[in-house]
This record gives sequence, C-alpha cells and structure tokens, in this order.
Amino acid sequence: MTEGSLEAPIRHALAWQDEAFHDEAVLDEELRRVFDICHGCRRCFNLCDSFPRLFDLIDESDSGELDTVESADFAPVMDACTLCDMCFMTKCPYVPPHEFNLDFPHLMLRYRAIEHRKGKVSWPSKQMAQTDRNGRLAKHLAPLANWALDEGNGLTRSAMQTVAGVHKDAALPRFNSRTLEDEAAPEVNREAPARGRKAVLYATCYGNFNNPEIGRAARAILARNGVETEVVHPSCCGMPLLEQGDIAGVAENARKVAEEFAPWIDKGYDVVALMPSCALMLKFEWPLILPNDPAVKRLSEATRDITEYIVDIAKTEGLADGLSPLGGKVAVHLACHARAQNMGAKAAELMRLLPDADVQVIERCSGHGGSWGVMKENFEVALKVGRPVARQIKKDAPQFYVSECPLAGMHIAQGIERVDGEVPETAAHPVVLFARAYGIAV
Repeated sequence: MTEGSLEAPIRHALAWQDEAFHDEAVLDEELRRVFDICHGCRRCFNLCDSFPRLFDLIDESDSGELDTVESADFAPVMDACTLCDMCFMTKCPYVPPHEFNLDFPHLMLRYRAIEHRKGKVSWPSKQMAQTDRNGRLAKHLAPLANWALDEGNGLTRSAMQTVAGVHKDAALPRFNSRTLEDEAAPEVNREAPARGRKAVLYATCYGNFNNPEIGRAARAILARNGVETEVVHPSCCGMPLLEQGDIAGVAENARKVAEEFAPWIDKGYDVVALMPSCALMLKFEWPLILPNDPAVKRLSEATRDITEYIVDIAKTEGLADGLSPLGGKVAVHLACHARAQNMGAKAAELMRLLPDADVQVIERCSGHGGSWGVMKENFEVALKVGRPVARQIKKDAPQFYVSECPLAGMHIAQGIERVDGEVPETAAHPVVLFARAYGIAV
C-alpha cells in the first residue's frame, strides 16, 4: 500500500441495479469506513460544506473520533454534497486505483438513491427536475414566467419559497419563447481551414429553453470556421435527476438520447454539448450507469464540450480570420463540471486565442451546485462557498467576467454584489464573448 495515489484516478461502474446498493446497513458501514479515512486526511476541508460539517461532527463528539458519532447525524454531511466531483478529481489521494477505493461523490449519490427509493424527495423538487417539460410549457408563457421568477417580485418569489423551498433571493434562469431548436442554421464559410467538419449540437435544457444565445453564438462561430451544424435535443441529460438520486430516471434519458444521436454519429458528425454539466453526463456519468450499453459508450466517445471543440479546431486546422481584441481583462471561472471532464482549462484556452488576450483564471467552486444552491436551506451556504471567487473578481476588477456554467455565473454575480463589488460586464458563456470578438451579434 502506498500513501496516496500517483496514478490517474479511475471510476467503477455504479451497481445501482443490485439490491445491496440500496441496503442501508451496508451503506452505513461504507460511510463509516470512508468518513474515518476523510477524518484522518482532511485535504478536502475547503472544497464545499460537506467536509467542514463532517469534521465538526467528529471533533465535537465525545471521543473526537467517529466511533462516538451517531449514524443519524450523517445526513447534513451528505445533503451538503453538490456532486461537483472536485474532491475525487483534484484532492483525494485515495481514489481508485488506490487500495482505499474512495469515491466520495458516488457514495453521496448512493445515499440519495436510497432516499429517493424511500420517497424522501419532495414533490416540488421532483417537479423542478422535469426541465424539459418545464421548458416546453414556459416557452408559451415566457413573459409571465419570467415576471414570476424575477427576484424583485416579492409576491411570487415569497410564494415559491414557501411552497417549493426555493430561496426568494436566489437568481433563477429565465425562459425564452423561441428555443434554440427553432433557430435557422447560419451560412457556413466554405473557405475556412476547418471546412468539412460536421457537428451536431446537444442543445441541453438550458441552452434550448433558457438561453439560446449560447447556442446561437456556438453555431455562428462554428459556421465562420467552416463547420456545418445541426441542433438536437431529445431529452435532458438527467443531471437534475442524478442530484436527487433518481438513477433509473437518468438511465432512461441516457438510452433515449444515445439512440437519437446514433444516426448522426453514423453520418460522421461530432457531438458537441453546450453545457459542461451535460457534457460530463454524456462523457462520464452515463457510461458508469449503463456500462454495457454500446450506444451510450459510443456517444460518450464522440462527445466534446463546446469550448473543447473550438480549441481543437484552433489546434488542428487553425481558426478563420477576423478575431478582434475585446479591449479589457477577462476573468474566466472554470466550472467544476468542466474541470471534472479532465480536458484541461479549455475556457481559458479559448479566451487566450483572442488577440491581445488578458485572461484571469479562477479555479474555485462557485458554490451553486445546480439546483442545490437555490434552495432556501442552502442559498446562504452556497454564497459562502463562492465568496472567494467573488472577492477575487472584486480585487482584480476585470472588464469582463464569464463562467462556463451560466448558473454559476449568475450565482457568482450575486456574491459579488454581497461583497460590495461592482459586477463586471458579464456573458452567459465564453463562446458568447468569442462570438463578439468575431463581430457576431447573437
């Protein structure tokens, strides 16, 4: 046995269809094994609120060790996990192939799967996770929905906090009456170095229903660089369901999406996901949930994140001419689910492709954690976790600020306001700024 692992981390397939996976006694034994190792290590103390909660729980026990901590007191530790994967990817020295075999996020997922089976997920939370249905309904009522979602609407937001548990001050995504699927394809530059490439964009729920500007920017950039694009959105990637422990629901979505993308892959199209969380699901989580599904495996191998894809064009064929300087420093927040893809800091690489680029990289969690950070019981904690990011942006005062995750970007902007900082000019995604540098209005 070695002290810490010097090898690349690997992940085991989730045995979610085995009854032992849902055995509470077996889970408790594994929680105690893992928590005791974490207690003796503590490298993850500053990542999220799960670990401070765990360490305080142990330190305040009678013995100062795990043996005098009641299992009933573990719940707050597991509830604070946002499944960001940063402990597994960047901190933990005991992940597989190390003999200790720690995978903290997937252990928290196992706990949530048991809670889901027991019916512990609230009805409002389940409705929030139905992102496709919500987006298609809100499309026809976008002005009314956005009026109700506005943080300044005390009437509706107070009601949402009472009924659904969504904090009245949390910034929420808005809806569009015109989706990305409704948009016409831009004209392709047949003279560009990357001409001949074909990409099918996985619109994602957010990119399709909430902010099609991101997809428009991506398609325009790719068209300028000779890439023919199509937009497809068969179903949600299932990340909101994963957060709630509904692994069977994620598997159902994975099969549906993989089946619909298979013909595009057959025709030689690259698959490009617009949101890092969705790219992570397609690349890594789905193959662990359905390890024996060849369509899921094939889709995983064909998928690229949008920033990753544009950077690859730049490195392989070279970019089309026409980029101009943005005219100021750009702060780029690397979202946790982009970092968990283990592809490198592609958003920062993308911004450094711009002339006279002045890029400030921020590699800390925003604290948002998908739907986790907007809930009444988590919102203030989420702002606390993201405060170092907000302070860094305030200190460096960039002209532009952008995150690969639009929800993280909205959350960090609220954090900047909390530390009495002036929020820089923001964009929904790095590709929006990149399109601007091409002179493309989206």
